Amino acid sequence: MVLALPLGGLYFFRIYENALVQQTELELISQAAALSASYRQSVRILQTAPMIYGRYLPALPPTNHSYEPITPTLTLINPVQLPRPEAAAPALHVDKFAQKIGGLMNPIIFDTQHIPLAGIRLLDMNGTVIAGREEVGLSLAQIAEVQQAMQGRYASVIRQRLSDEPPPPLYSLSRGTHIRVFVAFPIVENQHLQGVLYLSRTPNNIIKHLFEVQNKILMASGCLLVLVILLVLLVSATISRPIRELIRQTERVKHGEQQLIEPLNNPVTYEIAQLSDSFASMSHALNERTDYIQRFATHVSHEFKTPLTSMQGALELLQDHLDTMPSEQQHRFIDNLLADTQRLKQLVNRLLELARADVSEPSQQDSRLNDAIFALQNRYAERGLQLNYAKLPNNPLAIAPDALDIILTNLFENSLQHGAHQLTLSVIAHENTLKVHLHDNGTGVSLANRTKIFTPFFTTRRNNGGTGLGLEITVSLLKTYGGGIALAESTEGALFVLTLPLAHDKKNY
Repeated sequence: MVLALPLGGLYFFRIYENALVQQTELELISQAAALSASYRQSVRILQTAPMIYGRYLPALPPTNHSYEPITPTLTLINPVQLPRPEAAAPALHVDKFAQKIGGLMNPIIFDTQHIPLAGIRLLDMNGTVIAGREEVGLSLAQIAEVQQAMQGRYASVIRQRLSDEPPPPLYSLSRGTHIRVFVAFPIVENQHLQGVLYLSRTPNNIIKHLFEVQNKILMASGCLLVLVILLVLLVSATISRPIRELIRQTERVKHGEQQLIEPLNNPVTYEIAQLSDSFASMSHALNERTDYIQRFATHVSHEFKTPLTSMQGALELLQDHLDTMPSEQQHRFIDNLLADTQRLKQLVNRLLELARADVSEPSQQDSRLNDAIFALQNRYAERGLQLNYAKLPNNPLAIAPDALDIILTNLFENSLQHGAHQLTLSVIAHENTLKVHLHDNGTGVSLANRTKIFTPFFTTRRNNGGTGLGLEITVSLLKTYGGGIALAESTEGALFVLTLPLAHDKKNY
């Protein structure tokens, strides 16, 4: 594509060619103005009669010796006229005085043509050529632009060019190779037409020029090719190589040859570094999730296996010894079966709660801590847990009311189950969060169990119906809303610290 840009740009050279046409017309106007001044000066020197020489043109405005610039008007949008008609025999005799001046002007015209290479014809007031390299003595009065100049008005036109030179290979891309600019410049002195200067030249053609310097173009194309190769190598080094390294790591992880995707040592660019870090973070998250699922499956199987084994043993005993077993023993076995069934039911319900907490999406609802505490206060006071707290802030929290209710309920239940009858709440407000301290006066958490309490299915009350999933559900819900929970040091009872996110887009009351 880079190599195609210069070739495609040739189609837009029409604008430049149009500028070349106007430049050519301006140069011809300048040459005609200089030759016209020389002609008029020759007339002044050679004229002996007191009358102004020339054909009077009453329609022309009188000259006031002010600046009268002629601006180029030709563009390639204008229709291209047919080639210039051939010169014809003059209908009138050549003006003798004009012929004399033409003889004087001829060397000037020849010398002038050496530099601009323009075709120059000097015509008398009747349109007969009186000076120039060719067609001297013939008439050009039948040509449209000459006729306009003979009325004292400047005229220019673009005509088709007939050339005996072979066209350049890129001929079809340019109009400038087969056109010629013609200007007819009247020589006027005080409303008297003294003659006409008829000039023509082919505009400079950019396509022909490019073909003439094709070696330089080939050299430039070679430089562009080298530049493209360097760009490809640079892209390969900065983008392709790091991406290929990431692909190799993902393939190794896929086939079990590697556990985690590691960040690239030399990502080169900032974007690739971000991509590498994202892949590594995703790999670590998936690995942690896989480990969690494996541990969870192990714990679930263990938790279900124990009561199922007990139930199976009791049923087998009842089946084998139902007729001989005392009634009291039968009732004991049946009570054990009911207890294990109830435990399995409770375990299933807690697992469903945990599953909902794990897959829950953040809600757009907000809640307030004082409303949630007030709703739970009477319920737990009746069960023997007194809630003590000072005035709570009314800042809106970026957490759904039902989620906040489940979190607080799990913690209050945990306090009740460990013998607490008082729970003190204190709140510290930060810029983006609320830190809620919940300190009970229960038995607390032993040093041996402090690192285990957030492990799924860990409980010290298994015989009393504990499932060990309450804190795990709390952690999942808080994680969903960007919060957290931690166990702090305490000399008495248990001290949990909740981190709850504030809803800043809501108005504080």
